[in-house]
Amino acid sequence: MDRMYRVLGFWTIVIALMAFWGGLYPMSLIFFGLTAFFVALSYMSLTERVYLNIFFGFMFLSFVGFTYYTFFVMPVGPQEHAFLQLMM
Repeated sequence: MDRMYRVLGFWTIVIALMAFWGGLYPMSLIFFGLTAFFVALSYMSLTERVYLNIFFGFMFLSFVGFTYYTFFVMPVGPQEHAFLQLMM
């Protein structure tokens, strides 16, 4: 299971480098941080249950955060505001 976290670290570094080269600096910093997080976890030699619980928590937080961002923060178009501002 620890090797899968190294695989996650590899793919997050690939995404971070592509975002960096594309000029998406905040996104690249997030993925560089995720790379460090996943690689550090991979060398901790935890049990498989702990690795699965950490992954579940990570996926839950990322899905909730993405849903919150898309509904309440992300601008809809050039003239419109975020959904939360439309409601107020």
